[in-house]
Amino acid sequence: MGLFVNPDCSAFKAAVASEIYIDKTALIKHTNQMLGTLQAFVCNSRPRRFGKSVTADMLTAYYSKGADASELFQGLAISQIPGFTKHLNKYDVLHFDIQWCFKECGKAEATVPYITKIVLNELRQLYGKIVPDDVQKISGALSAINAATGNKFVIVIDEWDVFIRDESHNTKVQEQYIDFLRNLFKGSEPAKYVALAYLTGILPIKKVKTQSALNNFDEYTMLDASFFAPYTGFTENEVKTLCSRYHADFTAVKRWYDGYLLDDYHIYNPKAVVNAMLRGRLQSYWSQTGTYQTIKTLIDMNFAGLRTAIIDMLAGNSVAVNTNFFQNDMISFASKDDILTALIHLGYLSYDINEHVASIPNEEIRQEFAGAISSNNWSELHAFEIESTQLLNAVLDGETAVVANSIAKLHDEYASSIRYNDENSLSSVLTIAFLSTMQYYFKPIREFPTGRGFADFVYLPKPRYKENYPALIVELKWNQSAKTALEQIKERNYTQTLEQYTGNMLLVGINYDKKSKKHTCCIEQVKK
Repeated sequence: MGLFVNPDCSAFKAAVASEIYIDKTALIKHTNQMLGTLQAFVCNSRPRRFGKSVTADMLTAYYSKGADASELFQGLAISQIPGFTKHLNKYDVLHFDIQWCFKECGKAEATVPYITKIVLNELRQLYGKIVPDDVQKISGALSAINAATGNKFVIVIDEWDVFIRDESHNTKVQEQYIDFLRNLFKGSEPAKYVALAYLTGILPIKKVKTQSALNNFDEYTMLDASFFAPYTGFTENEVKTLCSRYHADFTAVKRWYDGYLLDDYHIYNPKAVVNAMLRGRLQSYWSQTGTYQTIKTLIDMNFAGLRTAIIDMLAGNSVAVNTNFFQNDMISFASKDDILTALIHLGYLSYDINEHVASIPNEEIRQEFAGAISSNNWSELHAFEIESTQLLNAVLDGETAVVANSIAKLHDEYASSIRYNDENSLSSVLTIAFLSTMQYYFKPIREFPTGRGFADFVYLPKPRYKENYPALIVELKWNQSAKTALEQIKERNYTQTLEQYTGNMLLVGINYDKKSKKHTCCIEQVKK
């Protein structure tokens, strides 16, 4: 049992002993199937506080010869799977956290030599003269051990991308580090001594000259998590169970922390949910993860269309994004799509792999964006907020003509002439028009379009504003009438959506006439 070679299971034991522990050990079934195959090289990236280290500690506890984890895993999901003990504590494991090593040795340039020195010393203590004295690289030592004994290794690297993120301008360090990884994992020889290589971090593997420096790795990311999806964060059923245990309102928790859709799973940020359960308070815990300054820097970059896209998403819309050209680093940005893709990997945006669109996932992240933009003092947002505040006040005062004129003005300014008469354009304009609701209301609840009209937008006021701001149910119509929109809200009983809501409501019907390009509005109050 060493620092990096064959660690014990104490780190994972601490996680299991925590007041809130969600069992993700079924993941091991998948890694067991990968052992000794062409799929044994895995890079699983996810945002901060999404359980990267716990997963790395879990794999180490399960595979390491330096651990006796049979009792620890008893009763967990993996123990119910046939063959549970076949690989339990049967492998030499190398496990190191690059970020910890970086801090421990004091400077970036010394990190790889630091890891190399300790691992070689521990391997020589374990295998003696099998590791020749002239071997100076970990890859050479593992190759020699495998040739002499046939033993294969499980290699787990946590925060693998720290130099890609935090030393993005230090080309020398990055090249040194990529060479270290390439020597360890790339080629026919590593295929002999690696039983499983598991890298975890925030970013996918860096692209070098259009090809990955480690293109033998299968990548699972926030763009496409595949079978890793239910192990990337808390699933909706897991959050429901926690809400029941801690007597929390699941609907409110969902509104605050849901929004990441991975392979049809609704995924929640584990850290945020745990804090909400233990502290009994729904709020943004995201800025505690240490990436807040990053978002401010990224969204202030002056790429064409970036600020419009951010404002659009703040209002509740999704925006198209091309994720194919992002270089998986924090320096090679060439377009707004690169910025949006980076924000997806960082967890600030959710990505729909089927529609190829990004959106702000939930109220927690929406507040982070609002704070970052406010501190950057965007003039574009300020202009929208002034017009939007006037619109919201007109809605609350029942001034239907002012509402119609305000929406028409934004429709002219915001929608391109090509898509002016497009239903989706009107839908997007509506959410932009109500941008100022962000201060008082949660992100709008949107339904799918039906026929030639639109299902409702529901704006629920935040608890502290509930007494003074009614819930808004807004229905759009196309080439019909605002009165028809209002009647549809009543006929289809849209207010049932808010059956748990006890405050007052405003029903808002809006119509756009394609021929006259005229907007009309009807408003009706519903008191409870």
